[in-house]
Amino acid sequence: MAAHHNKPSAPNLTGFLPMTRAEMDARGWDQLDVLIITGDAYVDHPSFGAAMIGRVLELEGYRVGIVAQPDWKNIESIQVMGAPRLFCGVTAGNLDSMVSNYTAARHKRKEDVYSEDGTPGKRPNHAAVVYSQMAQRAFPGVPIVLGGMEASMRRVAHYDYWEDKLRPSILADTKADILVYGMGEVAAREIAKRLRDGNKDLSGIRGTALFLGAKATKAADFGDAIILSSWDDMQKDKNLILRLTKIVEAQQTPYCGKRLVQMHGSRAVLMEPPGFPLNTPEMDALFELPFMRQVHWTYKGKVPGFATIKDSIIVSRGCAGGCTFCGLGFHQGKFLSSRSVDSVTKEIGKLTESDTFRGTVSDLGGPTANLYACDNGHVDACKKCHRPSCLWPTICPHFGINEDQQLDLLRSTREVEGVKHVFVQSGIRMDVALRTPTYLKELVQNHVSGHMKVAPEHMDPSVLRRMRKPAGDFPAFMEKFHEESAAAGKEQYLVPYFMSSFPGCTEKEMGAVETFLKEEKWNLQQVQDFIPLPMTGSAAMYVTGLDLNTEQPIPVARNAGDRERQKRALHPNPDQRMRGRSLDTVD
Repeated sequence: MAAHHNKPSAPNLTGFLPMTRAEMDARGWDQLDVLIITGDAYVDHPSFGAAMIGRVLELEGYRVGIVAQPDWKNIESIQVMGAPRLFCGVTAGNLDSMVSNYTAARHKRKEDVYSEDGTPGKRPNHAAVVYSQMAQRAFPGVPIVLGGMEASMRRVAHYDYWEDKLRPSILADTKADILVYGMGEVAAREIAKRLRDGNKDLSGIRGTALFLGAKATKAADFGDAIILSSWDDMQKDKNLILRLTKIVEAQQTPYCGKRLVQMHGSRAVLMEPPGFPLNTPEMDALFELPFMRQVHWTYKGKVPGFATIKDSIIVSRGCAGGCTFCGLGFHQGKFLSSRSVDSVTKEIGKLTESDTFRGTVSDLGGPTANLYACDNGHVDACKKCHRPSCLWPTICPHFGINEDQQLDLLRSTREVEGVKHVFVQSGIRMDVALRTPTYLKELVQNHVSGHMKVAPEHMDPSVLRRMRKPAGDFPAFMEKFHEESAAAGKEQYLVPYFMSSFPGCTEKEMGAVETFLKEEKWNLQQVQDFIPLPMTGSAAMYVTGLDLNTEQPIPVARNAGDRERQKRALHPNPDQRMRGRSLDTVD
């Protein structure tokens, strides 16, 4: 990366996907096939969605360019490389733009970790909507393909916490030609292929949604689909969001999920079932794409979100937990995909050749580190199942845990030449870890950097039930962690995440957490103040004040004073020296 060398070097005009005319010229291109507009700075790394989709399409022979964080007040900022031949892809970036821009207290953030030097304000609110509208004005007639986390989580009518109101499907606001939800590599290839072949019919692609016109809606056959509460009805009765959320979640399976239809006036949003999870060879192939693993050469500063993960390795995707506060199940899906050990060690080998690598792999992770090599969706019972979680209320008997391969991963990565340490910083499932004692021992004794993140989230059973988190595992896990640390002769600490202001939680329920922290003489490094993310079960409970399962009334902390008092319960030992670092708030 030029910014890290003592003397400036000439930019690599053909290494990255083009962001400039000069890079197009260096490749001999007069026009792009696909232009991707993203709300993140352009980092050519598999952790960044725009880079991943761009590289996948490049492999298929398409000419792909990227416009990163355009000035949304200036339409020319997305026209620097001209109109693309096939389509314009739009993503708000790795996070929903409202999460990027605002805290749980609805204050503007002081930093955007996906921008150069962490500078805030580089992406607009509702970035996917703004960029789509810009692209339609800039490139009339060019199809708009919407994707990324913001599109995934707002594909049906949903609650927006920062505006404190229900919003229609993001398709109604963007008028995009098609929305891709989920990870999108397979759908993006199919869309590009159809458009390249002159086929403008984008229907029937798994993991996508279309906003049908009034005529097409009238002519469509929805006989095999589930009809959701309409946008008009939801505006009249906000409680309908509870049932809608449960239906969408239950159909979030590629094996037995049905098509979903939601009317917006006379027009239908039609969602196809999710795409299938990638198998191991398909996952391995993604991470062998020719990523530069650097920020684009036009940036002079660092991108904090990349600086944090530049020496980390993604080993899996998907999350089987189904926690009601988390969007991963709706975006990456609950069915797991894992890379081979060989693929991971090969990537670490490449990492060791980087002039910024200092011998430490900072993380072997994914949504949940120790769900690596676990199996779900592999037996007939899984293929008929609509359960949102494979791990709650108990671990499903069909959920396959592969401790041998987990151990192979840890041991093989430590042996790569040039590697001194391999740490696991991604969160782990404590219930799964307690079932894999040898892996847990290996993890604690060899792969903890001094502090290990765990997420008990709460200590009150009723709140944990609404979160879909297991109760009772944390004390057993703590004991095992300290036992194995002592056996290795290491002084190591747990960094637990607890959440305040979750629906159904009052100061009384927070008392269970406060008591636990006092008994442990613990001051937290980070505090999570609950944010109701669009389309999640917790957002439905927040909006309606009803329990997701029983549909009975529950208390909800809505005003700033109530939220602040709950947050304070997570910091009960102000005079106690911390096990960790200073208090921080995570939103």
